[in-house]
Amino acid sequence: MHVTIKQKTMKLLSKFLLVAFFATVFVSCSDDDDAPVIPPSGDPTIADLVTENEQFSSLLAALVRTDLVAPFAGGSGDLTVFAPTNDAFSTFLQDNGFSSLEEVPESLSREVLLNHVVNGRVLAADLTTGYVNSLGTGSASESTLSLFINTDGGVAINGVSNVTTADILATNGVVHEVNAVIGLPSVTTQAIANPQFSSLVSALIAASTDQTNYVDILSGSENSPFTVFAPTNAAFDDLLSGLGVSGLGDVAPATLAIILEYHVIAGSNVRSSDLTTGLTAVTLQGEELEFDLSNGAQVMDATEANANIAIVDVQTSNGVVHAIDKVLLPQVIVDVIDPTITGLAMMNDDLSSLFAALQLTGLDEVLNDRASQYTVFAPTNAAFDIFLNGSALGDLPVEVVTQVLLNHVLAGTALSTDLETSYTNSLATFGDTENNLSFYINLDNGVRLNGVSAVTAPDNEAANGVVHIVDAVIGLPTVVTFATADPNFSSLVAALTDDGQEAQNYVETLSTPNGTAPAPFTVFAPINSAFDNLFAELGVEGIEDIDPATLTAALNTHVVAQANVRSTDLMDGTVTTLGADLTVDASAGTLTDPNDRVSTIAVFDVQASNGVVHAIDTVLLPQL
Repeated sequence: MHVTIKQKTMKLLSKFLLVAFFATVFVSCSDDDDAPVIPPSGDPTIADLVTENEQFSSLLAALVRTDLVAPFAGGSGDLTVFAPTNDAFSTFLQDNGFSSLEEVPESLSREVLLNHVVNGRVLAADLTTGYVNSLGTGSASESTLSLFINTDGGVAINGVSNVTTADILATNGVVHEVNAVIGLPSVTTQAIANPQFSSLVSALIAASTDQTNYVDILSGSENSPFTVFAPTNAAFDDLLSGLGVSGLGDVAPATLAIILEYHVIAGSNVRSSDLTTGLTAVTLQGEELEFDLSNGAQVMDATEANANIAIVDVQTSNGVVHAIDKVLLPQVIVDVIDPTITGLAMMNDDLSSLFAALQLTGLDEVLNDRASQYTVFAPTNAAFDIFLNGSALGDLPVEVVTQVLLNHVLAGTALSTDLETSYTNSLATFGDTENNLSFYINLDNGVRLNGVSAVTAPDNEAANGVVHIVDAVIGLPTVVTFATADPNFSSLVAALTDDGQEAQNYVETLSTPNGTAPAPFTVFAPINSAFDNLFAELGVEGIEDIDPATLTAALNTHVVAQANVRSTDLMDGTVTTLGADLTVDASAGTLTDPNDRVSTIAVFDVQASNGVVHAIDTVLLPQL
């Protein structure tokens, strides 16, 4: 297989970055670092020093191979060279799987060597903890790479190499002997090297999983170059204080991952000179950052406080780092701190299935709206497992999942103390109409919803409403659902399920989905007192005393097939049921059967997914 030089270089670069990441041993300067080293002969150049020192023979060979001897020989101005020893080169070759310098691609060798060179004569006494630029460049930008110099306990460069002999003077600069090759730094290299980013590094590790390793991501080339806004340790301290926690271990890894991804712009090497007021950039997390240069260089997040860019343009081989004094927070995390309903669902491990469903349908954005107020009955993961019955959430049509979820949502905020036994409306709708489905709440024994779900943990308050955790998914109700859920219809249910009505199979028929004949239904449902009055009128004890055929005819008189007749649709005149023609007086809200029995509609518009129910106070009868 033909492999290009570029492909080989990228593979080797990746290996080299890993070496730079893991090589973190710090070695102090030797005791004689304070005094300049006397060169072996008069007026030597840097090239002479490298040539005459046997410990630099590998360095010399690398310089010759990459045509870099001439700049070290004078004529290019003063240079400062961090010169790796032969042992350092041997370790580099071994760690990267090379048997000789000749196996290292020349382009890579050249940039690595240039990454050991700084313009100007910088003696050890002049070195301070901070960033300088080498002459090397990486693939992310034409800008020169940054070196992090740490003078705490000696001189360490990029956290991977240490000065062992300082201030070897030359006519065209100075050489500092180092004990390790300084590889082309990645974003991760610079984060690890600077102790002011130790909290950031800990966060990257804590947020990583087997599938997503943030240390590896920011060390590699995939989706690079990266622009990283790196919060300092002080910034993380402020965040933890604001969250009321003692350490990063108290923050959920998934939350950390969202926060960290919000600090990364993938595919762009955005330097300070590229920033303008009003500029926006999409982060790896998905939300945008905006920049403001009117009061210094600042980054704007979803909070009211901007982050100041304290250090700019730390250039690496796979991106650029800017240090900031505040941890940036996307809107979704702001919602965690002051959570919306979506935020509460995201933070509660037992509501992860609900959160996934909200994301699938886009309702996570609806329930994240702080300008609106909602009451949500939130099913647990166990409730979703029962509802799905072995299927995956993604197997269901999105529009079905959307309506089922909306059937758990009420407009406005209703704490448990505000609930009462009654009908209300969910945000789910009937068919293609704007008619909201009804929702029956029963407080006789706790809080039960549509007769199928019970509240187990009420009153979880959110910024935009309240969440009541429930033990079952509340499916889209049918006409039968409300008949069985509302104890006021227990006599009607007994009539529909009487042994003499088995042939009619009212339960199955009235459960027919909308769009399938004979649905939808309009049911005029007699309440229990209506049946009590009928029994007294007929002189019988109960349903069992009524002839099955007569009962069938009576029940049919209360059902209109293939029509969803709401109160607004009722007009003076005749409505035809399965058993008889009824006379409607819309203004009075009454129905009259062929026997001049008058029934008043007590409750209008109990909307089901396959029809509508109106509660009436008298049992209607066909022509006697």
